[in-house]
Amino acid sequence: MKCLYPEIAPFHHFLLETGSQHQVYVEQSGNPDGIPVIFLHGGPCSGTKSKHRCFFNPDIYHIILFDQRGCGRSEPFGELEANTTQDLIDDMERIRQQLQIKKWVLFSGSWGSTLAILYAQQHQKNVAAMIIRGVFLAREKDLSWFVKEGVNAIYPEAYQNLLESIDQHNIDNLYTTLWGGDEIAVRRLTKAWMQWSAQVALGLDYCQEELSEHVSQYMVKQVKMELHYAKNNYFIAENQVLEACAALQNIPTTIIHGRYDLVCPIEAGTSLAKALPSAEFVILPTAGHIAQGEEMINALINASDKIAEDLLRL
Repeated sequence: MKCLYPEIAPFHHFLLETGSQHQVYVEQSGNPDGIPVIFLHGGPCSGTKSKHRCFFNPDIYHIILFDQRGCGRSEPFGELEANTTQDLIDDMERIRQQLQIKKWVLFSGSWGSTLAILYAQQHQKNVAAMIIRGVFLAREKDLSWFVKEGVNAIYPEAYQNLLESIDQHNIDNLYTTLWGGDEIAVRRLTKAWMQWSAQVALGLDYCQEELSEHVSQYMVKQVKMELHYAKNNYFIAENQVLEACAALQNIPTTIIHGRYDLVCPIEAGTSLAKALPSAEFVILPTAGHIAQGEEMINALINASDKIAEDLLRL
C-alpha cells in the first residue's frame, strides 16, 4: 500500500498576470528538470494545499500547483468577473508557456477533472498523460443529482436543512437567494450549502460541528464562486466533455473513481471510460469522493508512479 510522499516546500512561486484584473497564484516544487505535472484542484471554489505536492515523487516530477481565478491565493479572491471555464483553460496555457514546458501531465479531481479534459481537448499536443479522479462531467443531470433529485434521498435531513435556508424553501430559488439583498439570508444559505456539500463529500467522516462557526465574508465568496459556475452550466455546452473525447484517444489516461462517490456518481466515470476505451479505469470498492483514505491515496500514487515510469522509458 503506497502512501503520500513527504511534504516539501516550493522552490518558486509567483502571481501570473492574465491580462485582466485576475492574478493567478502558481508554485513549483520537486525537480525543476523533472516530468512536468500540473495539479488541477476541485471546486470551483477551493484551491491548492501543501499536501497536494505529495502525490508525486519529488525526485522525478516538476510539480506545478495553481489556484484557479478567484480561489485560494489568487487575487482578487472571489472575483467572478472574467471568470469562466475558458479563462481557466487560457490561464493553464499561460502557465505552460511562461514556464517553457513543452508537455505536461494533468493530475485532476472532481471539477478539476472537467477542466483537465476540456484543456486536453483544446491542447492535445501539450498533454503527455492524464490522471483523472472523481469524474465530473458538468451535465445538467450531474448538477440535478447534487441539488435536486438524487443524493437528497440518501441525506434527507441535511437536504431539508438546505431547503430551509432558501427563499420559500424551494431549491429553484437557490441562486436568487444567494445573490439577493438580504445579508442574513445569504449567510444562512452559505452555511447550509457548506454543510450540505461537506456531508455529501465526506459521508461518515462529516462532522457538523466543524462548520458551525460564524459565516465569514470569505465563506460567502467561496460559495458564490462555486455556484457562479453551476448557474452558468459551467460555461460549456451540455455533454461537451464526453462528445469531444474522440481527440484524446492517444493520450495515456488513468481514470480513478470511488464506488461510494456521492458527489460524482460512478456513472460519470463509467461514461468517460466508454468515451476513452484505451484509458485504464480503476474502480475503488470502498472509496468515496475526496482524495483521502488508504485506498484512494494508494491508487493515485500508483498512477503517478506508473506514468512517470512510462514517460521516462520514452
